[in-house]
Amino acid sequence: MKVPAGTWKVDRAHSSVAFEVKHMMIATVRGHFSSYEGTLEADEDPGRSRAHGRVDAASIDTGSPDRDAHLRSPEFFDVERFPGITFDSTQIQWVEAGLYRVWGDLTIKDVTRQVKVEATVQGAGEDPWGNERVGIAIRGSIKRTDFGLTWQQTLASGGLLVGEEVKLLVDVSAVRA
Repeated sequence: MKVPAGTWKVDRAHSSVAFEVKHMMIATVRGHFSSYEGTLEADEDPGRSRAHGRVDAASIDTGSPDRDAHLRSPEFFDVERFPGITFDSTQIQWVEAGLYRVWGDLTIKDVTRQVKVEATVQGAGEDPWGNERVGIAIRGSIKRTDFGLTWQQTLASGGLLVGEEVKLLVDVSAVRA
């Protein structure tokens, strides 16, 4: 399945922007951002399609107010100086069925790096209110230190408190604009 051509806006009420990272190298901490926006300009030729997303870094929520405050601080996202996290696609490639590879510029704390994610079209259709929708699952991972998220604490065992790899889990329900 391909994304139908047109402009699509992310519906925050039916989407999520989440992540996973190892804690103490033995457990996984999950979190999400509650404030974000996104647009997909889909073309019949996926190579001419473009995607843009922006996350409000201060909206981070891991279920722990103390940890969330630390993540908002200058030791991590420094949300006072760098309020937004952005993604702008540079290339979208159709692979097969509903699978796409998407390359783009991810900017966190004024550090921009090229990342690659996989996007899978989950379906498309009309909702009960007459809106055209498309569902897309986006998966990828980044190295947090590549983006200036370098805070770390060494454990007595020699391990590290916060994992290097951050898994990205974005599930989008988008409405035709």
